[in-house]
This record gives sequence, C-alpha cells and structure tokens, in this order.
Amino acid sequence: MAGSARKFSHLGKRVHRPGLRVSITRRRKRWFKFRKRKEESKRPRSHHKAVTRRIKVKFSTSGSSIVPPPKPPSERRVKRCHFSTLPKPKPQPQLSRSFEKGGDFSGKKFCILTAIKPTNLEKEKLRFFKADYTYNPQFEYANPSLPSVLAKHSNASDRFLKQSVNIMELTLQKYGSYERFEQATGGSLLSKTRIWSHVRKYMMKEGCMGEIVVHLTEDLLSRASMTVVNGCPTLTINVSTAREHWLEGMLRHEIGTHYFRGINNLQQPWNSWTGRKKHELKPNNPTEEGLASIHSVLFRKDPFLWRAALLYYTVYQASQMSFCELFRDIGKFVKDPNTRWDYCVRAKRGWTDTSQPGCFSKDQVYLDGILQILRYRETIDFHLLTALGKVSYEDVDRLKGLAVTENMRVPHFLQDHGRYMEHLEKIMEVNELTDRELRDLIY
Repeated sequence: MAGSARKFSHLGKRVHRPGLRVSITRRRKRWFKFRKRKEESKRPRSHHKAVTRRIKVKFSTSGSSIVPPPKPPSERRVKRCHFSTLPKPKPQPQLSRSFEKGGDFSGKKFCILTAIKPTNLEKEKLRFFKADYTYNPQFEYANPSLPSVLAKHSNASDRFLKQSVNIMELTLQKYGSYERFEQATGGSLLSKTRIWSHVRKYMMKEGCMGEIVVHLTEDLLSRASMTVVNGCPTLTINVSTAREHWLEGMLRHEIGTHYFRGINNLQQPWNSWTGRKKHELKPNNPTEEGLASIHSVLFRKDPFLWRAALLYYTVYQASQMSFCELFRDIGKFVKDPNTRWDYCVRAKRGWTDTSQPGCFSKDQVYLDGILQILRYRETIDFHLLTALGKVSYEDVDRLKGLAVTENMRVPHFLQDHGRYMEHLEKIMEVNELTDRELRDLIY
C-alpha cells in the first residue's frame, strides 16, 4: 500500500492512508507553482510595459508619489515625433556640474543657496507678525556660508533702479494694485491635479517626458526651481504660487530655458569648469536668468516685468535698510504681508542680524539680464544662444565656430523667429522701454 502511494503521489491520486492526503496535496501545489514561475520567466516582457517605464514621470506631492496613467505607446510616439524631431542626448555623468543655473560652474552656487536658507524661518515669521512688523528677525543657519563668499553677493547696484520703479508704477497705474494685477493676469491658483495636467502637456510639447522628476511643494522661496538631485534633473514647483495663466511661462523659464541650455551644454567643449576657463567664457549670468525671465512673460497679454523689477528694487533697498524698514518700504507696491515677507526674506537671506543694512544681491540678476538682452535683441541669435548651452550672449559669435550644433535641443517657442521677435517688441512697448534709453545704460 505504501509503495502504491509513493508511486502515484506525483499525480495527486487520492490514497486512503491517514495523514498522507495533506502531504500529497501540498507537494502537488508546490510543483504547479514551480512550473508556472518557470514558464512566466521564459515569456518576453510586453512592449507596453517597457514604454511605460521609459516615459513615466514621478510626481511627488507632500512626500507621496503620483504616477499618472500612461497613454498608449502608439499615441505617445506620434506626439513626440510631432513636437521634437531632434534625438535626445544620452545621459552624461557631468549632468550635475553642467546643469545648474549658477554663473561660475564651480559648484558654489548650489552650496551657497543652501547655506543661506534660514533654519528658523517659520519661528521668526511668527515673532515678526506677532510684533506687528516691528521686530527685525534674527536668522539662524545650519551651515553658515563663509563671510568672504557672502561678501561677494552683498553689493547691490542702482544702475536700473529708475527702470524697476517705472515698471512697477506702470503696472499699478493700469491695475490699481499688485493683487489685482496678479488675479487679472495670473488667474486662479491651480490644484495639484491641474498643475500635473499642465506640466505633462508642456513636456509632451517639448518632447521631454520621462526626463525630469517633478516635485510639488509649498516650502520654496521662489515660484519654481530646476536643480539636479542624485544625478536627476528635478523641477520643484511652489503650489502656493502656481496660477493658471502663469504656469506655462514658469515652464518656459525652467524647462524651455534652464533645462535645455543645461542639456545642450553637456555636448560642448566648455561643459566643465576647466573647459570654460580654457575658452575664456564669460559668466553665463546675467544672460541665463535674463533669458529665462523674458520667456516667463513672453506670450502674456500684458507682459509687465513686475517680478524682476520688484526683486531688483527690494535688493537695493535691503542694502540700505533694516528688515522692518524694508517691509514698510515695499508696502507701496505690495499690500499682502505674506508676499512682502517672502520678498524681504529673499533680499535679507544670508544675514543673521537683519536690523542692519545688508542684502543678498543675486536677485538683481533677473532685470539686469532682461535689459541687456533687450538692448541687443536685434543682433542676438537666440536659437544659437540656446544651442550653445550655458553661455553669455556676448560669447555666441566667438564660440559658434567651435561648438557642436548637431542634435541640439531648442524649445518650441523659438522655432518661429518672427513671432518671437514680435513678442520682444511687445515687452519693450508695455514696459515703456526705449532703444535710446537702453543704449545709454548698456554699452
């Protein structure tokens, strides 16, 4: 009897022996599971799953990941070919060095902006508001930057102060207040779901789905930031400032300008600090931020350069005033206390005792770059300025003979040169800037 049970156990035949039925059934189940796993391992993975992994973009909101449902591969390919005929460059190990927006490419930019972010920001904001705006915050830092490095960024300029004030006054004349201007031209704040929808649509337009990690947060002094995190291009968006009609301008700023110029820079002979030194390149700022800021307002109905103007003005005034004085002073342009607080923090970051005059001057680079580019807009090759990577407009003519120009990434809004130039003229007109004025200021 025992021999018969052993003989037929692999077939699962029922054997009338106490305790033996359970053992045979378990072995049979294990055998079928083993066969199933073996057969599945031999099957080729479906094309649909491979494409899904390749184009998937990870969105993070408040620490959680949201992966949008993929579209069919055929539909995705058609859109991609339609919007971008240029092949994507292969990932390069130098990405983290060549991609950042900073002007010196020595790695200092990322470090200093991290070092000058106060660790006790919320605590000091609460004290400031409780004191009815009469308390000068005392900021603390986890990794204070070296005094010599901070001193490099503490010299404010008044070169374009008149223009910055004029731009803001023009805006207020038309809209009455910044808050009305924001609502009328920016539209309503977007939900996280709608932000994702806009970002995905823009990435499809530029053919860069799957290349950029996107984070949504409220813990950001700026409206958005393009950085490299663990070797991955990362776009961080401040959801508290993401407005319906301004979001695409922000994407043109961060992706269409910073990201594309960073990617193109990887293939150029000056893609490292030593390469830039060898070819005697000028700092890429103020061109980098000036160009990105122009693209932020490029297609607006009223392309007022409000933000760049207010940042320029606030930095200069911070170099002459305490935090409390600065807060009161910019009240003539911005009424909302929370918005004023943000601008004052940006101008005073890096300083511990804000009762003293002093500034972090980096934010003046936006208006500075805008006005320089507008001054020379007729002679700048904007297509080449993007294709050459992180270079100043002043170096384009000298470098074009040395550059790699094949397979460069250029955003869709630069494809129609005539339309692009028309919008630059509109920016000049709306902000009442004249060529004569700019020639007198910039030469």
